[in-house]
Amino acid sequence: MRRGIGITTAEHGAAGLVEGHQLVGPLRRLDEQAGSEWLLSLPPEGIAQRLAQEIAAIADGEKIDAVGVGLPGIIRNGLVEESPNLKQLKGARFQELMSAAVEQAGIAAPVCVHNDADVMAAGMAASRGHLDRLIRVWMLGDGIGFGIFPWRDGVWEGGHMVVSLDPGEKYCACGGRGHLEGFMGHRAMRLRFMDMEPVEIFENARRNDPRCVEFVKLWHQALAAATANVIHMGGPGKFFITGVHAKHVDLSLLEQYLHDMVKMSPLQSYAFEIVPASDEIAVIGAAVNAIRAAFPD
Repeated sequence: MRRGIGITTAEHGAAGLVEGHQLVGPLRRLDEQAGSEWLLSLPPEGIAQRLAQEIAAIADGEKIDAVGVGLPGIIRNGLVEESPNLKQLKGARFQELMSAAVEQAGIAAPVCVHNDADVMAAGMAASRGHLDRLIRVWMLGDGIGFGIFPWRDGVWEGGHMVVSLDPGEKYCACGGRGHLEGFMGHRAMRLRFMDMEPVEIFENARRNDPRCVEFVKLWHQALAAATANVIHMGGPGKFFITGVHAKHVDLSLLEQYLHDMVKMSPLQSYAFEIVPASDEIAVIGAAVNAIRAAFPD
């Protein structure tokens, strides 16, 4: 049975040993060791060395078959092409940096770096016995992430999918107009409602505040539109919704809007499941993707 170490830098940051698609032993919280801002304060080489220290501590001298790391941004062939949350990583060949750091730490194992939403999708598939089917994940947090399993080459910046042609819709952090993140991202909601935090918007909607009720409808319509685009391009299937704002999703409302957008009968066999944010699932997914990449057979 293959043994891998998975690391996620999303949310709090965590690492752990994975065997047979299950976490073995305790989850190590990276932020508890170095403070919540450690990722932002280090250059790419420093981040790689810091993660390699965690990997060595988890391995504890035992053989490891593969190491997987989940990072935010556009990551292709180990190169971080863009990373708005960790700007110092843009252009870094992070997989090479991690491989060198892991080898220096005395561990002979291949390293694989994926987008953090993709490792969450792999974790959902592995933890639920769905490794034989298409899985997609919406991560609703400060930004909006989109992950897919089985992993395939692509950009997959679903949070920047255009869901509105209104020229006034320019709340996305990247500056683009009409983006999904411009409706659903934490920063975007704060810009729209300067007098409320996102959680207050949804609380006031439940109290029938007209302004908040209309926005919550728009919020769900935006997610439905993005999901409809994904379905029309990639087919139906299971969609997981996770992240700090997943608790605000009304599945009946989302499905109502999606039903109005997806009319071709072969594309209507989709399903949703809301899953609380979990570092454990992401760690499992990072290890699973790395093992699958290192041992494709």
